[in-house]
Amino acid sequence: MYPQDLKYTSEHEWVRSPGEHAGSVRVGITHFAQEALGDIVYAQLPDVGAVVTAGGACGELESHKSVSDVYAPVSGEVVAVNNGLDATPGLANDDPYGSGWLFEIVPSSPDELDGLLDAAAYEAGLAS
Repeated sequence: MYPQDLKYTSEHEWVRSPGEHAGSVRVGITHFAQEALGDIVYAQLPDVGAVVTAGGACGELESHKSVSDVYAPVSGEVVAVNNGLDATPGLANDDPYGSGWLFEIVPSSPDELDGLLDAAAYEAGLAS
């Protein structure tokens, strides 16, 4: 259920390295997060060019149930956002690891990726 090639945060974001842009990583929400939110109806993502801090809120996902912050998994500059979520925010529900990605960051320190969880550690955290 949780792809082995990704890194994860305890806030239920995933990170795919490399991203589509030079030096970037792609960020999205996990299956657990999209399931907990329910049908996502609006996505507020960080602006391209924004500088984000690891662990800091940088966007929001709104569903019929609630509004949930999206946190930056690493510090760096946002270089791309998934504009497809403007018209179809439910992509984050339907394909959270594919077309439902949120944004891409060029990390200020690639070493920060080493501090993220692997799939087994993320799943163990969900079980506890």
